Amino acid sequence: MADDYRTTEVGGRYAQALFDLADETGVLDAVRADLKSLRAAWSDSADLRRLATSPVMAAEDQQKGLVAIADAAKFHGVTRNFLGLLGQNGRAGDLPGVIAGFESLYAKKMGVVAAEVVSAQALSGAQMKAIQSALRASLGKDPEMTARVDPSILGGLKVKVGSKLFDASLKTKLDQMKFALKRA
Repeated sequence: MADDYRTTEVGGRYAQALFDLADETGVLDAVRADLKSLRAAWSDSADLRRLATSPVMAAEDQQKGLVAIADAAKFHGVTRNFLGLLGQNGRAGDLPGVIAGFESLYAKKMGVVAAEVVSAQALSGAQMKAIQSALRASLGKDPEMTARVDPSILGGLKVKVGSKLFDASLKTKLDQMKFALKRA
């Protein structure tokens, strides 16, 4: 759940509203930076996920909690107000979808190519630079890279650029071998 960043219908609507407001007021980069921090906090903090997704947590408490987080992190006023609205409407659990939707809208407007690299273990800086260089050669421009660790892939890499997935994980290779053996 902590790493599940897919745009949902509700998340997409909220993301569009936040994106439009940030764009109109000229604070796209500031809001984007806030959302990146929030995404990291969502992944790292079970307390934040509980606050946002607990069915027994009142919307008013979600609102207060999200605004307190925004204040402590010194988020831009647009982000702070948006988080308050999200909590007030009982939609704090849609935060990952909002972040994914915002990133998608930002990438489309700015022409950013995003690449997600998934590995079984954390990659070194040199390994990330090598991957970025290979992607730059392939794409013709520098991708904006995010890295994620998923021990279930056992080894190798998965690299997702836009809707394209390059899967060179050990788990996938073993699954393919198992399938081939079953057919033989």
